Amino acid sequence: MSIRFGLLSTYPPTECGIATFARSLALHLEAQGAHVDVVRVVERRSPASSAGTTEWPTGEPGAARRVARSLSAGDVCLVQHEYGIYGGTDGEDLLEVLSSVTVPVITVLHTVLARPTPHQHRVLAGVCAGSAVLVTMTRTARDRLVDGWGIAPERVVVIGHGAEAAPPTEAGRLHGVGHRPVVLTWGLLGEGKGIEWGLRALADLGDLDPPPLYRVVGQTHPRVVEREGEAYRERLHSIVGELELHSGVAFDASYLPRPALHALVRDADVVLLPYDSREQVTSGVLVEAVAAGKPVVATAFPHAVELLSGGAGLLVPQQDAAAIGAALRRVLTEPGLAAGMADAARALAPSLMWPAVAREHLALARSVIRSASASVA
Repeated sequence: MSIRFGLLSTYPPTECGIATFARSLALHLEAQGAHVDVVRVVERRSPASSAGTTEWPTGEPGAARRVARSLSAGDVCLVQHEYGIYGGTDGEDLLEVLSSVTVPVITVLHTVLARPTPHQHRVLAGVCAGSAVLVTMTRTARDRLVDGWGIAPERVVVIGHGAEAAPPTEAGRLHGVGHRPVVLTWGLLGEGKGIEWGLRALADLGDLDPPPLYRVVGQTHPRVVEREGEAYRERLHSIVGELELHSGVAFDASYLPRPALHALVRDADVVLLPYDSREQVTSGVLVEAVAAGKPVVATAFPHAVELLSGGAGLLVPQQDAAAIGAALRRVLTEPGLAAGMADAARALAPSLMWPAVAREHLALARSVIRSASASVA
């Protein structure tokens, strides 16, 4: 039986991690025979919307019921949840949609906070109440839901983030004598990404021969630009000047298409995720790096702790440039370490690829539809 999904999310041409996630999931669901109708969350209507999508401009009066009707046209509704993408305080406008959807709802939770505000807690509790099943991408997020929101464990399913298959690389093998090693951080920029700690760590590696090049790739998050312009990026450039790292750092403010991103990752020797957050339970960049077989140095945020514990990376404390520098030094100089980390990453890769993730979502949707049919009968 072919399943028809109503997918509610940000979606390209919007440039954000959840939009990219939603498109990848939709494409791989359709590759396995499903049909996906997209309702795209936007701040304002745009003529550049993707073909075949319906738009939900946040804050548009009376739109919630129209959106719910669109999502109810299929067999199951698939919602991507993040507080910041829906209208109202903490995205509370989503609750009106969920109350009017007439088919079973599967909600994928991209953020589950350990210490939410009272209003964030109420909003997510409402999302949980309006969903037949909840999907988290890590066990940590699942445990937070069960312990902090009192959700029955059988209502929460863990399905990983998903990664695109990149061209084969010789990950973990530094490219010979004289090769300048490349440390890579990519993704949308903003406070909390911890790039400043990566820069300060690089300053401790100037004695290596040759010294590494730190590539920082990604545009500033559009919402950050709206609030504060390019203040964070400008501060990073100031740190580069302060530490005299001009020849050791390369910034690229592009939002890269997939082939260019694959080439960038292929050419990196180690991926650095110096995030400040101790709460982050989902990181698409982390999954893409591991799936590409790259050694990773990451701060000990929950998703990194789970994914790297088998040897695919090294964990360091948040906001600790000395620890980051020491970990990078180990990866770049310790014989066999990078290759061993890459081997551990490649062992994880098959379960992280989008086809496997889409199959899990499809199986979950079939189960939810069967349960809903049985309860009606």
